[in-house]
Amino acid sequence: MDQFYSVGNTEALIRWKHPEKGMISPADFIPLAERSGLIIPLGNWVLEASCRQLAIWQKETSLHAFTLSINVSANQFYQQDFTEIVLHTIQKNGLPPHCIKLELTESLVLEDIDEAIHKMKVLRGAGVRFSMDDFGTGYSSLSYLSLLPFDEVKIDQAFIRRAVMVDHERDWAIVEAILQIAKRLEMGVVAEGVETEMQLSRLQSIACEFYQGYFFSKPVPAEEFLEVVMGTRPTVLSNRLPDTA
Repeated sequence: MDQFYSVGNTEALIRWKHPEKGMISPADFIPLAERSGLIIPLGNWVLEASCRQLAIWQKETSLHAFTLSINVSANQFYQQDFTEIVLHTIQKNGLPPHCIKLELTESLVLEDIDEAIHKMKVLRGAGVRFSMDDFGTGYSSLSYLSLLPFDEVKIDQAFIRRAVMVDHERDWAIVEAILQIAKRLEMGVVAEGVETEMQLSRLQSIACEFYQGYFFSKPVPAEEFLEVVMGTRPTVLSNRLPDTA
């Protein structure tokens, strides 16, 4: 279990528990937040809440090196003072910058490629890491992958779900190609959406080392995190776990 905790990574996922309507999916309220402009204060709050929660977890001896991935929206990323906000929040909570990984989508960075590279380089220079989320869904992913300072790519779950089907060997070929290209670029690779033992087994057969998905755990509230992680397999190093916001 020590091996798992020493390199473990989890992802912060936001959920809205409405007092009357119950649990509301982010697929419903995030687009509304984007259109209204509320995504910026919401995103900043998620960053603060996530860093605060990670600082609490890292006080546990077994989780002292645990890291946390945080999704960032385009509007939040392109704030003029985004880099300053991130670094101040990390410092205020007493976290090593390398414990925070910001997840960006290809569409986000392509809005303004020069500005994206500049912001990423500033934050990476301070130790913050970056992951390209939903990799493989865009048409220009490969052409920009060598230009953007990402530490990791996350293979979109659509490929993983289809790849194990008999009639979708082309999807599996894409998964294998992404894995090999990312490794040649010295980037980590995470397979998203792993839900079955068959998917896990096939990914392991091509030396994919990091996974996340319901096969390991559904998202859980922060207060249940320690209980869940104590029962997680030590070979699974990138399990999609709790909501900290």
